[in-house]
Amino acid sequence: MKKLFKAREMTAFLFLVALFLVVGVINPDFLRGGENIAACFNGAIVYILVAVGMAFTILIGEIDVSVGSNLGLVAAVVGTMMQNGESWIKAFLFGLIIGIIVGLINGWGVAVMKIPSLIFTLGTNGVLRGMMFLMVGTKQVTDVPVAFKNLSSKSVVGPLTVFFCCTVVLVAVIQLLMSRTKRGRYFIAVGDNAGGADLVGIPATRTKVLAYVICGILAAVAGILFCSRAGQVTSLSGNGYEMKAVAACVLGGISLSGGLGSVVGAAVGAIIMSSISYLLVFMKLSSYYDNVITGIVLLIIVVLDALMQHRSAVNNRHARLVARTATAGVEKGGGEQ
Repeated sequence: MKKLFKAREMTAFLFLVALFLVVGVINPDFLRGGENIAACFNGAIVYILVAVGMAFTILIGEIDVSVGSNLGLVAAVVGTMMQNGESWIKAFLFGLIIGIIVGLINGWGVAVMKIPSLIFTLGTNGVLRGMMFLMVGTKQVTDVPVAFKNLSSKSVVGPLTVFFCCTVVLVAVIQLLMSRTKRGRYFIAVGDNAGGADLVGIPATRTKVLAYVICGILAAVAGILFCSRAGQVTSLSGNGYEMKAVAACVLGGISLSGGLGSVVGAAVGAIIMSSISYLLVFMKLSSYYDNVITGIVLLIIVVLDALMQHRSAVNNRHARLVARTATAGVEKGGGEQ
């Protein structure tokens, strides 16, 4: 139990519970029946997938700000293909291929060419968003099959939808693979010390490329689910998701410097960030506060993360100094004898 409550993601979970309780005190209708809490969970699936994908890149000490455009482009392509009568399987496979290609390009630019991840993925973001404008323009992709749209509202466990339950299972599997397998722990090792990882035989470059590919795939899956949930896609779909994904990761306990955190924390953080706009309704506040609150939360957590890293570095230097002093004292005492 002590280990559980010391986990970084537990802080995010307790914050989520406290947030729901506070809103319930302000407006008791929120906690009645449990449907509103379930709505928060069901509405978070797209954010969870994007945040978990982003978690892989942050864990290796990098970032991917193209996830929103990746999501939007895949949603537009899948929606257009289904609108034109293509089979679901073909549309889904094409969307996943786009995500893999985007991930490979980002991984190649960051891991192989050594280009700063923020700059390279920002360029990728511009290219993908431009392709969306060329494809969709001022129109909307709206004629998505009704059966595909209805799939997002099908319940499995009470009011929880099939999409949410599948997302929970996927996150659990990813967490187990990352914590229980040797290759899964490579991402943490590379983020902690890429040079040291190479020295002990961990393929740092290949691990970084794989992290970006996983990020691209999860963003593509999020785009497919976005198309089903929204039922329509515009040239602005997915815009701003990268900021919420980063906020979700740091809120879930993932260090921006890499090497610390878990995908479960990112998932819990995503539920918090996606629930803000829904909770504002029960607090009788305008949805325009959503981005303001997201930005404030992100700034606070980033500052706290920087302070914690600085404190940790100071404590480590102090511990090394004490150890060296003690060693010097022992050697001096031995020499006098």
